Amino acid sequence: MRFNGIDAPESAQQCDDAKGFRYQCGAKSAAALDVFLAASRPIRCEFVSWDRYGRYVGNCARADGVNVASWVVENGHALDWPKYSSGAYAGQQATAQAAKRGIWAGSFQAPWDWRAEHREGEQRSTSAPLFALGTGAGCNIKGNVSVNSSEHIYHMPGQEHYNETVITTGKGERWFCSEAEARAAGWRRAKR
Repeated sequence: MRFNGIDAPESAQQCDDAKGFRYQCGAKSAAALDVFLAASRPIRCEFVSWDRYGRYVGNCARADGVNVASWVVENGHALDWPKYSSGAYAGQQATAQAAKRGIWAGSFQAPWDWRAEHREGEQRSTSAPLFALGTGAGCNIKGNVSVNSSEHIYHMPGQEHYNETVITTGKGERWFCSEAEARAAGWRRAKR
């Protein structure tokens, strides 16, 4: 799922904070979004389109009516993506930039530029991503899309195919922090 009109740092992307220290800005943005979404559920989304990877693109709001994309941009955890937004979130981005919120506190590369310089969508690690190791959240469950059937299957550490499973986010694959999160997203547990 993608939020319409915005782009956030990738999970492997690093940014510099106000003192020039590198940090996992994509992971920090994702964590801030998780906290924001948990504060008022359910989240309701209106379908806009499908992206080139077959992911749902939508305009979403929390149960209290707060627009998710607007909040993420205004708090410096994502950028207005003029290519898709026609500047819909430019005002929120200017607010974040002026207040030096989130990624605006230091320096960063626009997510679309960062992806262009890296192998888009590839996350070749067989262990948990860096942000999972740092938070203690245990985000080490691998959500894999089966090549043959397009079935969404998650692999737990210790399962037979866990170590050989590679997460390619460009194909819609992802990491989960709990089995409940994976099941809620519509994925099933690997049999072995």
